[in-house]
Amino acid sequence: MEPLIVLVAVSAVLIVARRTPAVALRYGLAAMFLLTGGAHFVGMRAELIVMVPPWLPAPDLLVTATGVLELLGAVGLLLPRTAPWAAAGLSGLLLAMFPANVQYALSGSDLPWHDQLAPRTVMQLVFLAATVAVVALEVRSRRARVLPEPVRASG
Repeated sequence: MEPLIVLVAVSAVLIVARRTPAVALRYGLAAMFLLTGGAHFVGMRAELIVMVPPWLPAPDLLVTATGVLELLGAVGLLLPRTAPWAAAGLSGLLLAMFPANVQYALSGSDLPWHDQLAPRTVMQLVFLAATVAVVALEVRSRRARVLPEPVRASG
């Protein structure tokens, strides 16, 4: 739940500060992925290792690798040139890590409501929608800068 709060709060503050939606979303996602990427090393590492589906090898290495990718993606989101690439990569990472979320939600543990399958899936869809939106907004913005203004007939 904390990652969703960070994403929404940072994005909202930047929109109130009159940043463009693309910039607000990029920075909101960067803050969120700094939080979640850091959790792969401090605080939640053991929980994240347990979440890795049993059919995957080297859970500790996978948690380290995905944490590094999340942190690199967060930095990439902050740089305008790399933002769409970082957002696209993070979209793929969210999809690749989703089985771990399902594994955890179905583990039978006594989980808080926000870690159960339906809310967890909705949150993942929000994160994925945000990363895809950054790609779309950045691509549209670049095209608008590159394409000449259409000539309109006066008359």
